[in-house]
Amino acid sequence: MRLGRRQHKQEEAQIDLTSMLDIVFIMLIFFIVTSSFVRESGVEVNRPQASNVISQKDAGIFVAITSANDIYIDKRVVDVERVQATLEHLLLDKPDASLVIQADEHAYSGTVVKVMDAAKGAGVKNIALAAEKK
Repeated sequence: MRLGRRQHKQEEAQIDLTSMLDIVFIMLIFFIVTSSFVRESGVEVNRPQASNVISQKDAGIFVAITSANDIYIDKRVVDVERVQATLEHLLLDKPDASLVIQADEHAYSGTVVKVMDAAKGAGVKNIALAAEKK
């Protein structure tokens, strides 16, 4: 009787990728939820051009002033006299929000100044004017 070694079929080593896929999907969901999206005012204005443009990172409130001097806050038309009250209401949710004014290049500068005065009166700390880079 001959004793020999049994030949075992060698199994291939496999890596279970299920847990890695779970982690990748969880990370994807996390980054989607925590990323900040750039918001626009939703109103088409022809912004003036400037050679020195600085990017505004965390703009919480957008005010658009059209060429007809209509004022839009959150895509709603607001009368000049109601700008301060509207901004005060928006600042209740985000007290440290900055304001970006997107004024059309043909809008009256007086309207822009009135909006800036109303923003200061409402307690906005940071005000920026939007412009196109030359």
